Amino acid sequence: MEPATEGPSLRLGLRANWPQFALLIVVNVFVGALVGVERAVLPLLAESDFALASRAAILSFIGSFGLAKASANLAAGALSDRLGRKPVLLAGWLIGLPVPVLVMVAPSWDWVVLANVLLGLNQGLCWSLTVVMKVDLAGAARRGLAMGLNEAAGYGAVAASAFAAAALAQTFGTRPYPFVLALGFAAAGLVLSALVVRETRPYAHHEAGLQPDLPASKPDFREVFLLTSWRNRVLFAVSQAGLVNNLNDGMAWGLLPLFFAEKGLDLVAVGALAAVYPAVWGLGQLLTGALSDLVGRKGPVVAGMWLQAAAIAGLVIGRGEGPWALAMGLLGAGTALVYPTLLAAVSDVARPAWRASAVGVYRLWRDTGYAVGAVLAGVLADLLGVPWAIGGVAALTFLSGLVALVWMRETLPAGSRTLRRC
Repeated sequence: MEPATEGPSLRLGLRANWPQFALLIVVNVFVGALVGVERAVLPLLAESDFALASRAAILSFIGSFGLAKASANLAAGALSDRLGRKPVLLAGWLIGLPVPVLVMVAPSWDWVVLANVLLGLNQGLCWSLTVVMKVDLAGAARRGLAMGLNEAAGYGAVAASAFAAAALAQTFGTRPYPFVLALGFAAAGLVLSALVVRETRPYAHHEAGLQPDLPASKPDFREVFLLTSWRNRVLFAVSQAGLVNNLNDGMAWGLLPLFFAEKGLDLVAVGALAAVYPAVWGLGQLLTGALSDLVGRKGPVVAGMWLQAAAIAGLVIGRGEGPWALAMGLLGAGTALVYPTLLAAVSDVARPAWRASAVGVYRLWRDTGYAVGAVLAGVLADLLGVPWAIGGVAALTFLSGLVALVWMRETLPAGSRTLRRC
């Protein structure tokens, strides 16, 4: 297919662009599936293959992943505004292709940490670009639904691949077979993106042209960074909520498989519990993204953060697979309320000319939460024990919801809170 060109023939909306939108959803399935393989397997691999006992040392792979992903998110927005969306997407896949191979042949844990630096870069570039490209195509009316569909596909794939990787590890061992699966996901994503995905930056230019009342000048990147990080109180509230959301996700990724294994569960049971959370998170976003188009952004963000806090506390209080599965499901539901809504809120506030850069800054802060969560949870677990680490993350998540309640104003105009045609 030829790249789209700017002009009056371009139309915004999900219905007008559904073939390319659906293709981008499939691409994000492979993005999510690549990282999903690690969620159930790597913490256990650290103990079984590399004899790591320190929780902080085990969680070092999440810290390296989070810092790399956060940096790639920041670069992705600015680069895609300058170079176009598709070249940055392809670069992300090329960086991610060696990741499964490095883990399969790793002679030491340092190799795994290096692989997760590359994985973080892959996820930051590829996931950011699937977000930006869908926003380009969707236009303003159904932005929440677009984000819900994107995140549902990605995190549904995380859940499915986490369970599949755990089942392979239970039958054949932690290496190499789960990572052969991951290599297939990376190769498929690269081929699909190279051959079929089209450039979408002209759609953002077209949307900007439909809003002649907007300022003609675009703020420089420093100004966008400051606006998104602090100066705009809504974007500050959104960014801190995103950071804490991924802080608790980093804890869930690194500590919960160890927590469940210490309680005597086998690999398949651990994988099943690890999959419940992203499965509910992913499928829930089919509803919550569209819900935020109807009721607004602030309510789902505050409710979602507080539901996550309650669910994390429930993991410590609960006893047995049933209560833990319920808590993981509630954690997924809370995250589903928050995740697409925060992205939609950033896109509500940022103008089309600098929206990709603002999304990149927001995702920088959001995915820095992985590194913060890995360090915090690892240190607390080593000093006080895993249950105290989990409880501390629950308290931080509650406080983040309180900050959003106080600082965030509604970003969706009242006239937009009606069901619209795609």
